[in-house]
Amino acid sequence: MNRIAQFEKVSQHQFVQDYLNCFPNESEEKAIDVYNKIKLPLRSTKGSAGYDIFAPIDIKLTPNQTLKFPTGIRVKINDGYFLAIVPRSGLGFKFALQLDNTIGIIDSDYYGSSNEGHMFIKMTNHSNENKVVQVLQGQGIAQGIFIPFGITYDDDCDGIRDGGFGSTTK
Repeated sequence: MNRIAQFEKVSQHQFVQDYLNCFPNESEEKAIDVYNKIKLPLRSTKGSAGYDIFAPIDIKLTPNQTLKFPTGIRVKINDGYFLAIVPRSGLGFKFALQLDNTIGIIDSDYYGSSNEGHMFIKMTNHSNENKVVQVLQGQGIAQGIFIPFGITYDDDCDGIRDGGFGSTTK
């Protein structure tokens, strides 16, 4: 199997800053506690395509509720690949849980961004059956799949990324 990436935690400083930005009523001590419990993504079986991304906090979403949270994770990816982030299959099927950007795309050059390539997830419970989604800290909330991509023969891109969502069009 071709090994093309490595998951890492962002620095504690970066996580605390981003956590408090998402949850301004929380304390720095709480953010550090959450950081210390972050689990790196893992595959469940040898045949799994997706790496389970674990909830860094307890998550409870009522129908039509949205939550954005920092994962505490970044990923170093070889050129020619990207990481696609999608909800775990069972959560999407049972609760209509969806990522707000439908599929998250983590490009290989995001790793070097000024935010350390910190991956965030923003999800909404789109249940029309009044189902509440509850995922405990440390349980799988999403999955990441590494996918190769190609470029055109006449590609002459020389832009440099610095940032997350929408940063490639700035």
